[in-house]
Amino acid sequence: MEISQHDMTDLFEQLGLGSSPDEIKDFVKKHRYTRDSTPLHKASFWTASQSAFLKQAIEEDADWAELVDQLDVMLRDE
Repeated sequence: MEISQHDMTDLFEQLGLGSSPDEIKDFVKKHRYTRDSTPLHKASFWTASQSAFLKQAIEEDADWAELVDQLDVMLRDE
């Protein structure tokens, strides 16, 4: 069984976003949102395809799920 090892750079590339450390940091800083019950994939700054990817990753517990969870924490961290 092959297990994919992804990192945050890979996730940002998968989402079609800038993936350098500075670009990731800037994205998180720009898109930080409150700790409410809104699921990550419903945040207003995602495109429809980005939202669908994030939702599917979590629902299917895909190999991206852990990174999506990490991104969620990064965006909600104050």
